[in-house]
Amino acid sequence: MLKFLKWLLILVIVAAIGLGIWGYAPDIEPSELQAQYGQPPSQFIELPNGQSVHVRDEGPRDAPAILLIHGSNASLHTWQGWVDDLKKDYRVVRYDQPGHGLTGAQVKGDYSTEAFRDTGAEVMNRLGINRYVVAGNSMGGWVAWNMALKYPARVTGLVLIDASGAPEAKPTKIPIGFKLAQSAAVRPILKVFTPRVIIKQSLEQSVGDPSIITPEMVDLYWKLLRHPGNREATVARGDFPRRPADAMEFAGLTMPSLILWGKKDTLIPLANAVWFARQLPNDTLVTYDDLAHLPMEEDPVRTVADLRAWLDKTGLNLPETAVTQSAASGAAAPAAPPAAQPGG
Repeated sequence: MLKFLKWLLILVIVAAIGLGIWGYAPDIEPSELQAQYGQPPSQFIELPNGQSVHVRDEGPRDAPAILLIHGSNASLHTWQGWVDDLKKDYRVVRYDQPGHGLTGAQVKGDYSTEAFRDTGAEVMNRLGINRYVVAGNSMGGWVAWNMALKYPARVTGLVLIDASGAPEAKPTKIPIGFKLAQSAAVRPILKVFTPRVIIKQSLEQSVGDPSIITPEMVDLYWKLLRHPGNREATVARGDFPRRPADAMEFAGLTMPSLILWGKKDTLIPLANAVWFARQLPNDTLVTYDDLAHLPMEEDPVRTVADLRAWLDKTGLNLPETAVTQSAASGAAAPAAPPAAQPGG
């Protein structure tokens, strides 16, 4: 019996070591990640709080501006399909949110709603862009509608793509990566233990057709998560509670809004889209039977066509919508400084 227990203990130890080796994923040097994912048109700009942010600013300088905000544990690369189309006619800005991509950790460890919201506004200020459409996916949608509430004089249009924050509907199924991030017991381990297969499975569970997930896409998500500070930020974000959307506040929004939603989204189900559509006074709701949580990445051609149709219908495709205008109500964002130069 003692011999059996001895060998059982040895097997358990060997299995634990093997599991650790299999899942151990150290941080990757920022310079290595920048060489792979931060080439032109990438630039790094510094905000007034000292935060360096990875930004891409493309398209004609005098065209209507669109700000694109990615979701949790994603990066500005999630919008590539949209940008390839839109940059011909629009000035398209996207950035890695603090704790994501090549931006890395928030300079003060602040992952509050206000910090994420104001980062987006300050990025546009730093680029000298005063009026713009803001679009966000998932957590980025939460940031987008918070920007619209805080800076209604600056946000000309609001686009919510499987956005978080509606108070009513709960997930029907959560991707494994999100489950692990929500576990108090597992969260500390995630700082060094990040098996690539977990990222792959999470992505496959986030789309309508798992076959679209390529090795390159998995590597992008997996490697950028390992930028120093990003995994710690994933854990830290759980310590900053998010206030859900409020119908009374939404009633005060007057800018046109577009809601794009994948019906196969189990993380933020369609009922959330219905809530947003019910509250926003000037909404257009478009749903996709075959798409899930990442419509703009799953089918950029179809979804960007719907975005363009909405921009045309609302007049937000016209250059004059990007010109600074005064507004009688709502909070104003900090004054915009001169446009930033590439690099830095």
